[in-house]
Amino acid sequence: MADVEVAKPLSGLLSGIAQMVYYNKSEITEELLKNELYPEMPQEEFKVLFEKMKGLIKSIATADMDHAQLEAFLTAQTKRHGGSGLSAEQATALSRFWKSQRVRVRESLLAQHRWEPTLRGLSWRVDLQTGDRYGNADHRGPVALMELELGRAGQDSEFLCLEVDETKVDQVLKKMADIQESIDRIVHRT
Repeated sequence: MADVEVAKPLSGLLSGIAQMVYYNKSEITEELLKNELYPEMPQEEFKVLFEKMKGLIKSIATADMDHAQLEAFLTAQTKRHGGSGLSAEQATALSRFWKSQRVRVRESLLAQHRWEPTLRGLSWRVDLQTGDRYGNADHRGPVALMELELGRAGQDSEFLCLEVDETKVDQVLKKMADIQESIDRIVHRT
């Protein structure tokens, strides 16, 4: 019974921290969480608990811990001495919280750190100009026409149209190959 009494407000605190930090719920405040979940606890004691749980969630979320990593991390935290360690009940509440919120927190972190605007779409075609509007022959060669669809979350798309000749296409492809090589080096290093 005592475990349930400890776990319920702690689960609410963890959820409230996630609402504040990751889901941008401005109506959830530290004061609200204290008054609703820990009304009898002294302010300083609550502040320590709040900051400790917030820090632990941040560490877990930043590392995007899987189940095994989480268990190892929580075990290490419960073995710490002094006031900085976790109780078994706190470790259990954190474990339950992360199992239920991992995907949502990760999506939130990705959305918060995504560059804006993002590329939503790309369409292209190759044109050959055979002459200008006066009937004169034009020997510029083929050109690629590209339309980039750019947008921010929750807003309509903007379109950017580009016309590039064969030389520029080769330059873009070279840059893309450089980007792919950099990505491959990073992926194969980890």
